[in-house]
Amino acid sequence: MVSPSAFVRTLIVAALAAVLAFAPAHAQQVVTITTTTVTWTYDDAGVEDDAAADSDEGVIDEGAALLGDEALAEDADFAAARRYAPAATLATLGHAKARFGPFSVIDGATVRMAGDVTSATPRQFAAMLAAYPGLKRLEMLDCPGSLDEEANLILARAIRRAGMETVVPAGGSIRSGAVELWLAGVTRRAAPDAEFGVHSWADEYGREANDYPANDPVHAEYLGYYREMGLNDAKARAFYALTNSTPFDDVRYLTRDDMARFVTLN
Repeated sequence: MVSPSAFVRTLIVAALAAVLAFAPAHAQQVVTITTTTVTWTYDDAGVEDDAAADSDEGVIDEGAALLGDEALAEDADFAAARRYAPAATLATLGHAKARFGPFSVIDGATVRMAGDVTSATPRQFAAMLAAYPGLKRLEMLDCPGSLDEEANLILARAIRRAGMETVVPAGGSIRSGAVELWLAGVTRRAAPDAEFGVHSWADEYGREANDYPANDPVHAEYLGYYREMGLNDAKARAFYALTNSTPFDDVRYLTRDDMARFVTLN
């Protein structure tokens, strides 16, 4: 006769054996899949409630978030249209002591520039001079032009007031509004292979320089600027006419020798 305690132990062993036998087969039938969905949203300080925060208006369109040059040119924050699109790859600025927007301070006397002029660039230039008052040489490596023409001319006059020399080094390329910046140098230098790209300006309505009558006051700003930078009246008018002979959406490349017809190079 089996004792009650022995019988209980037998039941426990049998139960454990059944569980062990069943567990592997059962485990093979269970598959768990975990998926994760990530949604990027803007932090909008103007959102009044959670329902508004969850609306489609707060979701980033990743394609639109990566703004190209066309989108930037249409941004209402810019005072005027871009005068020429940037190169695909900006020149390497090398080791820098400090960076201020498109400017990289190389040493106590030299700063290099690569990139567009925006509405913030004059302030960045002023901050740089405050930090490094000994800067006297501006090397322009790859300068596509401006997103804000008013800011571009403000920056140009600041370069002149600072008494800086402007240089387009070997392999350097400056286009559009950047040519005005180069003209601002109290002395100007350019390597034999330096590249100068010019074309007409365009206003916010898409009208170009030649769409306005020759006596329209709109031309006075540029002609006055060229005279301010040392071109006599005849050369100022000739250079202005040359730039405007090429449409806004195109570019005409000039050489160092071409530029020497209009300004003195050192």
